[in-house]
Amino acid sequence: MRTLVLPAGDPAAIPTALRVLKEGGLVAFPTDTVYGLACDPFSPAAIEHLFEAKTRDLLKAIAVLVGAVEQLDSLTPGLTPSAFALARRFWPGALTLVVPRRADLPANLSPYPTIGVRMPDHPFALALLRKAGPLAASSANRSLEANALTAADVLSQLDGRFELLLDGGACPGGVPSTVVDCTQSPPAVLRQGAISAEEITAAL
Repeated sequence: MRTLVLPAGDPAAIPTALRVLKEGGLVAFPTDTVYGLACDPFSPAAIEHLFEAKTRDLLKAIAVLVGAVEQLDSLTPGLTPSAFALARRFWPGALTLVVPRRADLPANLSPYPTIGVRMPDHPFALALLRKAGPLAASSANRSLEANALTAADVLSQLDGRFELLLDGGACPGGVPSTVVDCTQSPPAVLRQGAISAEEITAAL
């Protein structure tokens, strides 16, 4: 496979990404934290392709990025009050919320009754997500290797393993998102990233 590289500012970038995603392919693009590698979250075959490209453990769930709160309806039966409060405070931003998943989502998206959801604070990522709808996404690197902060980083690990790379320059954040389990009461910080546990507690 040959990985096509387009500048994120190219007028053809989003239309090409939409075509690749519709055909079950993978698209890498910058977010506010690191480069992400994404696919259609409603396609089991596309999700399998994502696992294979990253050599990712099949028991690890894939998070889903959204471009608008309304897109959550296709992913979860509803946000808990704590999840809603955190989304209102930190989205768009580097916060992944673990919420109940819809039963009709592909089984290989998550082996658990929950799903991680996030709205990235990056203009290109948001523009793509608002056109494409929710996207299953993981960091654009081989599992257990360094996160990709530039397009060159992505290619050094994954060139030829996915269809399209949208080069938007260096990611401004470089620190992964904080992950909070909102199915517990009180919510539990599973991974502290760009947002501190103290900030999470203060927002609840």
